[in-house]
Amino acid sequence: MSERRQHGITPVIAVAAIALVCVVALVFLVRDRWHSPEIKPAEQARASTTGQVAHAAGATVLPTDPRLTVEPKPAGPKQAQPAVPN
Repeated sequence: MSERRQHGITPVIAVAAIALVCVVALVFLVRDRWHSPEIKPAEQARASTTGQVAHAAGATVLPTDPRLTVEPKPAGPKQAQPAVPN
């Protein structure tokens, strides 16, 4: 009877080990999403690798345009109003 229990425990250990490896792999895949991206101003980007690569490709790094005070309405149909139950 004790031999049967040992054979039953082996698959459980194997499954637990595989699950642990999968969890560790998943953590390594998504760890970069836990931190907000580092956004550099154009002046810093020009002096970094980004600026060097842009210059080598014949491009320039420019600051983004400021936001408009009045944003345009999005294109497309208006959203339907939800039904009001009686």
